[in-house]
Amino acid sequence: METTRTNKYLLLKGLKFMGMALAFMFTGPALAYISQTKLKSPMDSIILIIAITICIAAIYLGFKGINTILDSMFKKK
Repeated sequence: METTRTNKYLLLKGLKFMGMALAFMFTGPALAYISQTKLKSPMDSIILIIAITICIAAIYLGFKGINTILDSMFKKK
């Protein structure tokens, strides 16, 4: 019976992705809220587009981080 060991390099890489995703999960909605509540200016639409892009990046990094962590634990060499 073959035992698989956790690839620590991949695990650390996955945790970095998850850390970035966590930071983006708070930054994106905060920017969206700020762009919608303050006085209307031409920069508000640009800030909202940046906030939506950050939210999409948070979702992508979250999936990539989970996939990398699972690969580090269960993928055979």
